[in-house]
Amino acid sequence: MYSTRISRHVKAERSVVYRALLDADAIAKWRVPTGMSSHVHEFDAREGGAFRISLTYDEPTGTGKTTARTDTYHGHFMKLVPDEQVVEVSRFETDDPELSGQMTMTTTLTDVDGGTEVLIVHEGIPDSIPAAENETGTRMALDNLAILVETN
Repeated sequence: MYSTRISRHVKAERSVVYRALLDADAIAKWRVPTGMSSHVHEFDAREGGAFRISLTYDEPTGTGKTTARTDTYHGHFMKLVPDEQVVEVSRFETDDPELSGQMTMTTTLTDVDGGTEVLIVHEGIPDSIPAAENETGTRMALDNLAILVETN
């Protein structure tokens, strides 16, 4: 298992970014890499609250972790610090032992000139997921987040 750290500056206040981290409709728009679509099945944005999300490849050539073209994961919000941090614990819905196990994603928001620095730290990523794939997907999602919060 490994960890990644990806950050991005967005031109929006922390409170605006924080709301986008805890809004199911916003999550469906921004937390999805290019070439995939998102479906939020469950999303209870409170400490201890559960979530379940599926990401499906738009093209039939994409290889999913849960089904042929879909990655479904579920988990809960472990810690919420308003306008500062969101800690999520999740796992893929799969029978593949190489993709099983608990992952933690910590999103930390920091004031910077002209907006907010968003830092996402993934921990416990299964070794069978290429690090470059995780980093690329996270950068795409952060780009989507910036578009969403900077235009609202």
